[in-house]
Amino acid sequence: MKKNVVFGFLGNVLDQRGKGKRRWRHWRPTIDLCYQPDTPISRLELLYYQNDYHLLCEVIKDIKTVSPQTEVHPMVVNIDDPWDFEQVYTCLFDIAKYYAFDPDQESYYLHITTGTHVAQICWFLLAESRYYPAKLLQVSPPNKHQSHSQSYIELTEAALIAQLPRGKMNIIDLNLHRYDQILTRFQQYANQATDLLKSGIATRNQQFNRMIAEIEQVATRSYAPILLTGPTGAGKSFLAKQIYLLKQHHHQISGEFVEINCATLRGDSAMSSLFGHVKGAFTGANLARTGLLKKANGGLLFLDEIGELGLDEQAMLLKAIEEKQFYPFGSDNAVQSDFQLIAGTNKDLKQAIKQGEFREDLFARINLWHYQLPSLAERKEDIEPNIDYELARYAKEHGIMPRFNQQSRRAYLAFATSPDALWQGNFRELNSSIIRMATLAPQANITLKQVEQEIVRLKQNWGQSRNDQALIPSDIDEFDRYQLEKVIEICQKNESLSAAGRQLFAVSRTKKQRSNDADRLKKYLAKFGLSWEVITKGAI
Repeated sequence: MKKNVVFGFLGNVLDQRGKGKRRWRHWRPTIDLCYQPDTPISRLELLYYQNDYHLLCEVIKDIKTVSPQTEVHPMVVNIDDPWDFEQVYTCLFDIAKYYAFDPDQESYYLHITTGTHVAQICWFLLAESRYYPAKLLQVSPPNKHQSHSQSYIELTEAALIAQLPRGKMNIIDLNLHRYDQILTRFQQYANQATDLLKSGIATRNQQFNRMIAEIEQVATRSYAPILLTGPTGAGKSFLAKQIYLLKQHHHQISGEFVEINCATLRGDSAMSSLFGHVKGAFTGANLARTGLLKKANGGLLFLDEIGELGLDEQAMLLKAIEEKQFYPFGSDNAVQSDFQLIAGTNKDLKQAIKQGEFREDLFARINLWHYQLPSLAERKEDIEPNIDYELARYAKEHGIMPRFNQQSRRAYLAFATSPDALWQGNFRELNSSIIRMATLAPQANITLKQVEQEIVRLKQNWGQSRNDQALIPSDIDEFDRYQLEKVIEICQKNESLSAAGRQLFAVSRTKKQRSNDADRLKKYLAKFGLSWEVITKGAI
């Protein structure tokens, strides 16, 4: 059972109802809140004004009397005017910003019976925006006060407590789909979340926008692993970090963002880096090591290039995901770690399973949410907003804003979106291109001459694999030429014949009971006297 935690104001009117034994004859909302048998309160975060300190002490003492299991944490608030919306909202927002919420172990409520109407409105807005992962709670007085046959003077305090008036507790429904105007606000908030995932880049690719919208829902509603696939430089690491920031923004995660490229892990260091080791576990292990899985406890672990992980490490990772515990290298004692996993790869994991290089059970576990990130060449309409993003990022890092003039911008954009631009390194390569021009720009003005020089440099970088024109027969129709150029381009950007076939036949393959994309592509290339080996020789 989760613990119930309530935030609420001390009511300097409703909670102050007489002195001595007389106070027990009156309904007091904060006392009643802790006196509900169906909803026991484990912890009460009680906000109060400095002038109400003596009332606070009395209320805390009475709560301990009626509900000994309730911990009361008083929090003094510095609000000069409790009817000033900005002051109240800022104060409550700051509390949420630094509070260590633990939604897995605790259920949170905001008590709106006490406090000004402004405070009640602020509680609502903060709950609706999920700055407080909480529901609204209200207690109301009993319809009729209990009558006593004796005066309070004649009764003992224990007898008065036994007859204490008890009201009704209500949890307020915040299902926004019932309220059109509030739903509009919620949709705006959801749009802000997708903007965060895209880092504010005005993405124009509809397919990518739909994918990001779904990832936003998954990221805020699920703790299951997420698998991001796509070519190198397509933005897997960037998106994983943005998912972490989104979950952190929603108070759904409190630990660190831990990232590791599995391609850099080999031998004993792979096991040690991920799971840690005890002192003396292997030669050179002079000190114990915690490991990245433990470091990610309560946070998010991003394993890039997970397809490069060894089979032994894959088995231990699967156990750690399912049981939330693992054994450090050389240790007999299990270590607990609860983290969310995002895995990234540019490898065909299904093919790796067939080749015995990747565990099928691990793939099944991490493949619940699978998103294929498109290459930059597949999102050419997004090149322009990404250019603006890279310029702004350069300005932030270097303190100077580089700019194109109209002519140079038009020339660079025309090349960047043309078939001649391979963008084999995807967004990472676009970033490098912008950095080069910005660094060399006189007075931060990127000239047409610089753009022309950069285009030459890019073509030279791609020159090793850009021999497709020589591969294309001269005696074919223009229609076939354009189609074949695109096929060759896709082949050179994929790791295998099967991967290229899946990309080329993504729509038609769904209509076939059995699909052999590699065979279809092989036969198509053979029509022009070409083969996979010939057109990918030297390709990056």
